[in-house]
Amino acid sequence: MLADDSQVMSKTKELCAAIAENPEYQSLLEKVERFLEDDAAKLQFQSVQERSHELGQKQQSGLELSSGEVEDFEAAREALLENSVARDFMDAQQSLQSVQAAIGKYVGMTLELGRVPADEDLADQGGCCSEGG
Repeated sequence: MLADDSQVMSKTKELCAAIAENPEYQSLLEKVERFLEDDAAKLQFQSVQERSHELGQKQQSGLELSSGEVEDFEAAREALLENSVARDFMDAQQSLQSVQAAIGKYVGMTLELGRVPADEDLADQGGCCSEGG
């Protein structure tokens, strides 16, 4: 099934080509590339991510967060969301992850069921796609 010339791999390559050629995907990719070229946005994003991780670790250790820590983090997060390049990147990242999850779920259910999943199969599992596509 996984040989380069197999029907499964041929169809997989067709799917990959359809994704790569899709205008919506191209738009998401442009947002990611714009972010990667913006050092200030990357630094701001990384700083908020690191702070979020630090606060999460502190909470998991059973330590309480001070109101100042929470306020500082929320202010930094709000500032990040006001940065259109960073916000577009985060939205694009979420959309790409949703597409990957939906395709993975569909393929996974096919392998599990031994057939193409019907709408009912997907509905039983909480649906296929969060945004209808």
